[in-house]
Amino acid sequence: MRRKVYADVELQRLANLGTLDEDAHPDGVVVHGGFFLGPRSFYERLRELPAERLAQFNMTAISYINELYGQEELKRLQRRDARFINSAFTVTLMGAAVADQLEDGRVLSGVGGQYNFVAQAHALEGARSILMLRSWRESGGEVSSNIVWQYGHTTIPRHLRDIVVTEYGIADLRGQTDATVIERILNITDSRFQPGLIEQAQKAGKLPKEFRLDPRFTENTPKRLKDTASRYPSLFTEYPLGCDFTGEERDLMRALNWLKSKLKLTEILELGKATLDAPDPEAFPEHLQRMQLDQPQGLREELYQRLLLAGLHHTSGTSGLTGQSTETDR
Repeated sequence: MRRKVYADVELQRLANLGTLDEDAHPDGVVVHGGFFLGPRSFYERLRELPAERLAQFNMTAISYINELYGQEELKRLQRRDARFINSAFTVTLMGAAVADQLEDGRVLSGVGGQYNFVAQAHALEGARSILMLRSWRESGGEVSSNIVWQYGHTTIPRHLRDIVVTEYGIADLRGQTDATVIERILNITDSRFQPGLIEQAQKAGKLPKEFRLDPRFTENTPKRLKDTASRYPSLFTEYPLGCDFTGEERDLMRALNWLKSKLKLTEILELGKATLDAPDPEAFPEHLQRMQLDQPQGLREELYQRLLLAGLHHTSGTSGLTGQSTETDR
């Protein structure tokens, strides 16, 4: 917690200056919240908080949180140096972001308060907008980049570009030229897609023909991330804030995602071999029971059991920290 905020302009001015006696004004709050979201353990911790601590959480209307207008002077004082964090599923090299709709018209989610937060980040003193995304995805065995040259739909326009974060790093884009923006986004792009994106930017005249990416950023690969995570397992837990999934369910999700990635003609042989090499059912009894495949009935369920065992065997010991996203994750 950095500081409390107060529902009074003069008190808030003093708080910002660091001259307010907080003990004399215990009515300050630490959060203006519209809702809480997390695993059951998170809700349990909330319920166990003492009443005076809960009183510091001011649950209020989403419209109050998402907008500056209405008590704007007070909100500007309260939200000094704010950080507005949202997620996207695609970002262009010019800094535009996509978070609600595919370019073919399919709607994946509502915009919610994302645009409002980004606009506030540019309107408030010292505030920043942070957009997070996975740099690549896999669907049906096909790997593609979530960072593209252009896209047929926009949620956040390029003129509101600010900070973008992927599993490979952070790009600070605010106030930069197009060429600098492109280079910084390339620095956090998966290296399998960097050459093609550089070529597109050069064809559009946004990068010089002699442009070369800094060698520090040319090994942005899932393998490097996996190797790094394996050296520091305590820093890269799969669900750092907790979850409601059991250990078996987390294993099953990784295994099923692996199977989904192999459902492509060019990888059927690999999948078939993996099925033949799958361990005996005794290796994963709880997992099979969770999927009701511990006692398969007929050839179809026996095949499903072998496929699941192959996936569990292949993904056992992995943590999912490769930045990979399936189409359903989007």
